[in-house]
Amino acid sequence: MSLKNINPTKTSSWKSLESHFNEIKDLEIKDLFKKNNRATDLSISWGKFTVDFSKNRINEKTLHLLINLAKECDLENSIKKQFEGEKINKTENRAVLHTAVRANGKEKIFVDDKNIVPSIIESRTKMKNFTDDLISGKIKGSTNKKFTDIVNIGIGGSDLGPVMIVDALKYYKSRLNPHFVSNVDGDHVLEVLNKLNPETTLFIIVSKTFKTQETLSNANTIKKWLISKLGKKSVYSHFAAVSTNTKEIENFGINKEYFFSMNEWVGGRFSLWSSVGLSISLSIGSDNFESLLNGANQMDKHFKSSSIEKNIPIVLALISIWYNNFFKCETEAIIPYSQNLNRLPAYLQQAIMESNGKSIDRNGDKTSYQTGNIVWGGTGTNSQHAFFQLIHQGTKLIPCDFIGFTNPLYKENNQHNKLMSNFFAQTEALMMGKSASEAEKELSHNNNIKGLLPHKVFEGNRPSNTILIEKLNPETLGSLVAMYEHKIFVQGILWNIYSYDQWGVELGKELASKLLQEVENKDIKAHDDSTISLLKKYLDN
Repeated sequence: MSLKNINPTKTSSWKSLESHFNEIKDLEIKDLFKKNNRATDLSISWGKFTVDFSKNRINEKTLHLLINLAKECDLENSIKKQFEGEKINKTENRAVLHTAVRANGKEKIFVDDKNIVPSIIESRTKMKNFTDDLISGKIKGSTNKKFTDIVNIGIGGSDLGPVMIVDALKYYKSRLNPHFVSNVDGDHVLEVLNKLNPETTLFIIVSKTFKTQETLSNANTIKKWLISKLGKKSVYSHFAAVSTNTKEIENFGINKEYFFSMNEWVGGRFSLWSSVGLSISLSIGSDNFESLLNGANQMDKHFKSSSIEKNIPIVLALISIWYNNFFKCETEAIIPYSQNLNRLPAYLQQAIMESNGKSIDRNGDKTSYQTGNIVWGGTGTNSQHAFFQLIHQGTKLIPCDFIGFTNPLYKENNQHNKLMSNFFAQTEALMMGKSASEAEKELSHNNNIKGLLPHKVFEGNRPSNTILIEKLNPETLGSLVAMYEHKIFVQGILWNIYSYDQWGVELGKELASKLLQEVENKDIKAHDDSTISLLKKYLDN
């Protein structure tokens, strides 16, 4: 049974939201705080998370109408359909069950009348045993030396998720040194190889089809390098694979025991929880990987069972829709106040923009309203010295998510108070701004008050969400990533689009394959004048 086809703009809630927007669009957030309980009423505490959404241009009526919209768009039934394994990815006729691969083993989840949980646990156990044996040194390379380094070879979801998690959890690192190769940029591949000892390096090829051009090009370059150093037989001991294509893995020369399966119902950009996370497991150890899954599973339960008004992913999604579709904000910024999360904005770019970057609705019609958000960001306090000027005083309204941690990773860290003081100050400054009278007082001893005054005024009224988490660890990171995954799902449901296909990625791939043959054969076919001119310049050098 597929998702219902409901155009959100035709609902009574949407029409009410349009009228309501005209009533409150010019209200100041700081004035809304004159109601004493706002900070309490507009925040959710859950586990080790506090999510404060009080610094937004919304009031109780806004939330009420947005919740009504969610109900009219059949959100609660849609959530149930996803978790129960119904084929909600209709264009590919697949279930959407990345939540299942982090199940605790007690659930029963059916796809085509078959309980998939036992096979998930079996796959997870194989990963755990492989991880433990490789870290302990039981599994060795072709020259009987312990592995010291691992290299993940993948692209898109087979790279962005694992590299983000491994970077975020470097504090919890195992004895293995992780490396990642994704771009089909030979210079980068060779730079990585120059750092490695072939005798002590394991390479993990991650490709669902085992045909992804970038991944296979990099894998073959690395294979050639390894053979030149250790001989052809070394491939058997120094490569592992995560894929569905058993035949191609065997043809490549990989040990069958080093082969890990994938599932059709786990999309690439949501696959880090599955066998795709092998590099994560090896990088942080199997116990920490299990904690990552557990944290995500806890967020799944919260999303599935909490009421809409106390449901973190749903509330964040509704607020995002409010800005995107009514304030006409096209972007939103993700600002983690932890350098370890420096790859989170890039990871969320793919997760959000590839999922909801759609202009065709579930009925096959062109949407008459905006869908996907443009996502960008960086870490605090670096971002404050980079792009915050535009957020504070620019012409664009940019909602922000601020992510911070109550406790630092290292006990001897005596700078955490400074970091978090900036974290809290920025959200307050964005909301409060600085009035002309305040700026004038600051300039009281300046000879050019009149000239400087307009430049020192901050309008304020810039919205933000504050996500305050106890500590960055595998469990809380799992919950944080799952939170954003569910936010994506909610937005897709309300926008009446399919979030789990990515046909837009295919066209460029198809053209690149054709062009590669033309470039290698130096035989340019019919193209536009610009492309022909550029190809000729490339081939002339």
